[in-house]
Formats: sequence, C-alpha cells, structure tokens
Amino acid sequence: MAERELTHLDPLGRARMVDVTPKEPTHRRAIARGRVTMEPETTSMIARGAVAKGDVLAVARIAGIQAAKRTPDLLPLCHQLMVGAIVINFELGDNYIEVEATVDTVDRTGVEMEALTACSVAALTIYDMCKSADKNMVITDIALWEKTGGRSGAYKRGN
Repeated sequence: MAERELTHLDPLGRARMVDVTPKEPTHRRAIARGRVTMEPETTSMIARGAVAKGDVLAVARIAGIQAAKRTPDLLPLCHQLMVGAIVINFELGDNYIEVEATVDTVDRTGVEMEALTACSVAALTIYDMCKSADKNMVITDIALWEKTGGRSGAYKRGN
C-alpha cells in the first residue's frame, strides 16, 4: 500500500490549513449516515409525535442543517465553503433511527466534514430530546457513505 500524505501537516509536522486556492471549483457531494439506537417505545413515541419536548425529527433536521453550515467554526482546519444544499433524512426502525445527511457544493474542496457534522448533530439532537425517556440510547456508526467530485474522485463505502 502506498504511503499516504497527511495534508494538514507542513513539512515540519505543524498543523496547517491546506491551500486550495489553485484548485478549480467543481460540484461535490458527500453523504454521511449514523444511527441512534433506543428502546422500541422511544421510537414509537417519536413516530407518534408524543415526545414532550416537541417534534424530534423536525428539530433534529434543523439542527443538522445549522451544524453543516457551522462546521468550520467547530473544526479549526476546515475551509469555509459555500454550501449549496443540505438534506437530512431519517429512517425509523423498531429500535433505532437512521440519520442520513447529504451536503452539496460547488467549491474547491469537499463537504465530507459538513455531512459528518450534520449527521452527528442531528443524532445528538435526537438523543437530547429523548434522554429523559430513554437513558439507554446509543449513537453509533457515524461514517462517510459516499462522496463525489474533486481530485480523488468518487468514493462509496464498501468499495
């Protein structure tokens, strides 16, 4: 396997922001997914809109969108991007909620961190809104599932 370069380190090993100014803007997309496992009754309460704090999925969706837009404020070496679109979707199972965040841009660098941040914060919001009803919730499996655009090309988890 070829040795990979750590792009956020300069030749002396110091942290740096990667220079993307020579790159041409291209369309880029990233999809991240994660899961919040919970008791079946908690999933049922969310589906019925019976959580006392309000509409869990609506609040989690807005939180994920806000988080994607604020990613560079949280991750110090992340570039400020013109995010073009953010979509947060949920799939309810018997004892879990799957969170999927898709982020699009036309820019010089990718939106993987924005998608992962959106997914993470949406999952954290679900946890926050339901923690009084279910202390056994677990946030798990947050990962990049797909990315397109940029020099490194397309990536799909499992390939």
